[in-house]
Amino acid sequence: MIALSLAEIAEVVGGQTHDIPDPSVQVTGPVVRDSREVEPGSLFVAFVGERVDGHDFAQTVVGAGAVAVLGSRPVGVPAIVVDDVQAALGALARHVVRRLGATLVALTGSAGKTSTKDLIAQVLQRKAPTVFTPGSLNNEIGLPLTALNATEDTRFLVLEMGARGIGHIRYLTELTPPRIGLVLNVGSAHIGEFGGREQIAQAKGELVEALPPEADGGVAVLNADDPFVRAMASRTKAKVIFFGESDEADVRAENVRLTDSGQPSFRLHTPSGASDVTMRLYGEHHVSNALAAAAVAHELGMSADEIAVALSEAGSLSRWRMEVTERPDGVTVVNDAYNANPESMRAALRALAAMGKGRRTWAVLGKMAELGDEALAEHDAVGRLAVRLNVSKLVAVGGREAAWLQLGAYNEGSWGEESVHVSDAQAAIDLLRSELRPGDVVLVKASRSVGLESVAQALLETGAEGEVAAR
Repeated sequence: MIALSLAEIAEVVGGQTHDIPDPSVQVTGPVVRDSREVEPGSLFVAFVGERVDGHDFAQTVVGAGAVAVLGSRPVGVPAIVVDDVQAALGALARHVVRRLGATLVALTGSAGKTSTKDLIAQVLQRKAPTVFTPGSLNNEIGLPLTALNATEDTRFLVLEMGARGIGHIRYLTELTPPRIGLVLNVGSAHIGEFGGREQIAQAKGELVEALPPEADGGVAVLNADDPFVRAMASRTKAKVIFFGESDEADVRAENVRLTDSGQPSFRLHTPSGASDVTMRLYGEHHVSNALAAAAVAHELGMSADEIAVALSEAGSLSRWRMEVTERPDGVTVVNDAYNANPESMRAALRALAAMGKGRRTWAVLGKMAELGDEALAEHDAVGRLAVRLNVSKLVAVGGREAAWLQLGAYNEGSWGEESVHVSDAQAAIDLLRSELRPGDVVLVKASRSVGLESVAQALLETGAEGEVAAR
């Protein structure tokens, strides 16, 4: 964080100082909510959770070097006490962002947010110091914590914004007002909570509504291939730039293909020129993510050649998202178990089919959460797609939703042993350990609550005869 004294922080958040001998002492380290992340000079934010009360760690964090605690009650060590810790954290982030000279890029969408954010960050880092959301910390707590990681040297701040209802993104943009806003897509993620795609589009479009007008540098980066996103152009006074595979897109891809290993290759076109890209990531769905990143980078002054090189060299920065590892025996494990929705599930299955040409392929799939009334149809459709893509074997893991996956495969023509329904992750592990052969490709994917990453981890431990080489 930029250096601020405890007195300044107390004034910004409207808090009272307690047990602070010298209010001029500065916070020079990160602002954290996890006691294990404390460094000398930190500010520790104490939240009261269902199982853990951060105030209980006050003595520990100060002993580890924290300058003070930001909390809701005195704790016997230097503290700034406020009525609402979350609101205070947001106010501090808003103050720091206003002090910075950094360009703030915000992005949202139903699928691909984290992968795209990682791509944007890796491209922009080549131009200037960049701070970006770690993992998927995209809510009202994770977003201000990320913003507070920025320092005087930071030139680009890339923030992922999530939403589970109308007004959520508007609130986040009030904490950290963006100059560039990117909307990737409107899909089925959280449709059970929103009630429909129209409501999801309404929520996601709050990002472009928050942008400054074009005369003040505001830029809305929109997906030309998604009609819900394209329509958001009418909801902003910012400059609009479209990305996609459409001929009408300002930033587009031509000659898209997948390499033999399933990595996308294409000709990138931007208003400043064209250049070839071959990505290290897996799956054709990353083309759209790359175009979104390219559009942002173009608006920030990078040439087509610079962007193409950066995209070609970018990797995955977040765990369990198409994380491809080859065992010594030749079995390839694709761990995409961080989360799942219908769009990302279809993309992962297509990537599996591309990677597995000439090899046996396994799709180990579980529940896609928060789909509401569309849950049965969407799980059935994914099961059917696995059959249409000639996936060698579908292993549906879990309860009712997994049964729907398996039923969809059966109804599409998987009448033999091409699909199976197992009760839990351990059953899937036992099945795979007994039936996998060298050269097989295994995709593991489900919503985060299912915890299928344990299947991928078990498969890698099983095959660990010497060092496992991650590609």
